[in-house]
Amino acid sequence: MAKVKTAYVCTECGSDFAKWQGQCVACQAWNSLQEFKVQAKSKAGPGGGSGGYTGATKAEVIPLNQVDLQEVPRFSSTLGEFDRVLGGGLVPGSVILIGGHPGAGKSTLLLQTLCHLAQSLSVLYVTGEESLQQVAMRAQRLNLPVDNVNMLAETEVDTILRLAQQQQPKVLVVDSIQVMQAPGIESAPGSVSQVRESAAYLTRFAKQSQTVVLLVGHVTKDGSLAGPKVLEHMIDCSIMLEGSNDSRFRTLRGIKNRFGAINELGVFAMMETGLKEVKNPSSIFLSRSDSDASGSLVTVIWEGTRPLLLELQALVDESHFGNPRRVAVGLDHNRLSMLLAVMHRHGGIHTGDQDVFVNVVGGVRITETSADLALLLAILSSFRNRPVPRDWIVFGEVGLSGEIRPVPSGQERLKEAAKHGFKKAIAPAANIPKGGIAGMEIVAVEHVREALELV
Repeated sequence: MAKVKTAYVCTECGSDFAKWQGQCVACQAWNSLQEFKVQAKSKAGPGGGSGGYTGATKAEVIPLNQVDLQEVPRFSSTLGEFDRVLGGGLVPGSVILIGGHPGAGKSTLLLQTLCHLAQSLSVLYVTGEESLQQVAMRAQRLNLPVDNVNMLAETEVDTILRLAQQQQPKVLVVDSIQVMQAPGIESAPGSVSQVRESAAYLTRFAKQSQTVVLLVGHVTKDGSLAGPKVLEHMIDCSIMLEGSNDSRFRTLRGIKNRFGAINELGVFAMMETGLKEVKNPSSIFLSRSDSDASGSLVTVIWEGTRPLLLELQALVDESHFGNPRRVAVGLDHNRLSMLLAVMHRHGGIHTGDQDVFVNVVGGVRITETSADLALLLAILSSFRNRPVPRDWIVFGEVGLSGEIRPVPSGQERLKEAAKHGFKKAIAPAANIPKGGIAGMEIVAVEHVREALELV
């Protein structure tokens, strides 16, 4: 029998160790080491068996100046928002990991994509969690074209790759990577060793056959992708499908992309016929009430290659306990505490005895700093109980000394706001265009004190 070696791999950073220990010395995470069994491969096949997928290819050394620089041709996924997140479409030979919470719509999105691609390309859908009848019922419920869609219910990676080598599909979907079993690995499906080896076999197949491999991944309780951290280094593109079960909107965000920009955002609406693209997401996130309300303010953020208008809401109320609460939904909690300290020091607004709650409408999470100024003014509006006019737009980064710093693509943000009917903007002085914006009054501010006095 082949000799089996045991290693312990950290699920947070991917480092491996010869023996188990309570803390990973590489990333300082506790209780993150899991057993990983490595079995020596025999010459007959990848798992010691015969007749399996060998994945053998002839290797050769090529000088760098002789590498063909012709751009790799992309092809559309038939969904414009999906193509936007991917950087322009699917790249042959790429491995794409799509993660999300249960019920977010991962299988629905990939089934829609595959059914439309099957009309012009050869595809293969591998389901390891559902039966073929369940997938067929979903396709019928969504009224999808099911012609030329090849299906396979299998969890053995060796069998999947052997059949895929015979079918030669252009697009291969594996749902999901957590239930796949690699040959020669004795641990249970979903363990570090199984996920790591299964992804390695699928990645090797994608590179050798120029097949687009789409993997479905589960997420942990904290929202990160389950499995070893090294899985994110193997793949070419990592995408998260986000959205709560009580909301019909889903956001598709790129986390890693070797063929395009990261942090690109695609928006979908969950309908009876599946996921429908939202061409203008700003109009959805700005569905505000007709009456003015204190603590509500609109800002514009930059997601990937386009501006996005969002509504910020703040509620400031007297605290009845000794420790006032600071709750941020869709925003960084630590940044909220920092901005409150800046407003107190440089604006004279004391909220130390107040509970402060802030929220981003629509379930979108803001990761950039351009919403700092809008957040401060929304908090002040709720604190003074004075509504901000509905046709105002505010953006800008706030520094610790109270200065208002410029943000990237300021002119494009102002044009997007003017297109949606906003009449007045409060923005950093360095972002003001020389010619102005037609139909919009732009107020330049350089310090937090100036912005607070305006409101």
